[in-house]
Amino acid sequence: MSIIKINAITVPADGGDELARRFAARAGAVDDQDGFEGFELLQPTDGRTTWLVVTRWRDEASFDAWLTGPAFGRGHGHGASGGHGQSGGHGQSGGHGAGHGHGAGQAVGEERPVAVSSELWSFQVAGGSPGQR
Repeated sequence: MSIIKINAITVPADGGDELARRFAARAGAVDDQDGFEGFELLQPTDGRTTWLVVTRWRDEASFDAWLTGPAFGRGHGHGASGGHGQSGGHGQSGGHGAGHGHGAGQAVGEERPVAVSSELWSFQVAGGSPGQR
């Protein structure tokens, strides 16, 4: 059964367009990761400044392999080094530190971070309906 990881990214009121631009620049970068099933970047429409990155993974092991691998490091402004220290990352303890690019294609020394803060929420699918297509 799929697992869901939601990264809740808070950006300044004028930072949403830049966050969306950075995600668009990296579209497809994680598509080939084993166990990755897809993602959506959700823009708030009610005046909030927290955007959601909703990702679906085959299982926890697939997510963990991506999180600790070089693709995550490249996509989150850490060069090719891979994982994070205690203050950053999508780890079980909470989320990103505010000091990096937030999935937005930032290379070290390239662009300033867009986010003010971020935290990771974890879910598994417990039910639902496919709806009409």
